[in-house]
Amino acid sequence: MPTLDRATTGKEKVKLYYEVHGEGPALILTHGYSATSAMWAGQVAPLSEHFKLVTWDMRGHGQSDYPEDQAAYSEEATVADMAALLDAVGAREAIVGGLSLGGYMSLAFHRAHPERTRALLIIDTGPGYKNDQARDGWNANAIARAERFEAEGFGDLSKASAEVRLARHRDASGLARAARGMLTQRDARVIESLPGIKVPAVVIVGADDTPFLAASDYMAAKIPGAKKVVIPGAGHSANLDQPQAFNAALLDFLRGAGLI
Repeated sequence: MPTLDRATTGKEKVKLYYEVHGEGPALILTHGYSATSAMWAGQVAPLSEHFKLVTWDMRGHGQSDYPEDQAAYSEEATVADMAALLDAVGAREAIVGGLSLGGYMSLAFHRAHPERTRALLIIDTGPGYKNDQARDGWNANAIARAERFEAEGFGDLSKASAEVRLARHRDASGLARAARGMLTQRDARVIESLPGIKVPAVVIVGADDTPFLAASDYMAAKIPGAKKVVIPGAGHSANLDQPQAFNAALLDFLRGAGLI
């Protein structure tokens, strides 16, 4: 599968691993924190029938590079990587979606590149925080995760959600730096962008993904015309927990939005 060379803050180059499946309009899916593109295997067949599906591993994850420079990990770098991947596959615009951190980065991509976003697929995701204290709490948890990876390596992931258990990484250093630079949040720009979204959007959440239920309600209420789908019997990785129901919901949205 191909890799894409990306510059970082210094002389270091970052290779991004990505896969392309099918032909047609572009659709890019971004995995969650500490997961990889492998989490989307169950979506390849149904989506590649209609789209040029792009999946990829974020910096510090999976088969992409793990730059040593902490400054190479940020929301801005991730959004720029997504834009560069679309350029690499010849896509001026795309349906943009992801799970958890990947969903947040999809919203950040839309905020930076609304003209390149045909639709949004927001899965088991939070939109960030308007409240500084709440954001500080989120960031403290992200830093604690980074410190655990630094101190213990991968540790025991047996109780992690399905997309994390499925992932394979070369070492834990990239995950630690990604937690510090990409999982932490700096401001409220993404959550404040929701009312200005003018493209079709679906918010999908597992019925058992308790920490993200309220966030999903909020996004569905704030994004004009957004569709919300709750997947019964699913947790934080709805596409893995209930793949048939998830795929049906996704295709139903895409058809209803005139994208298939």
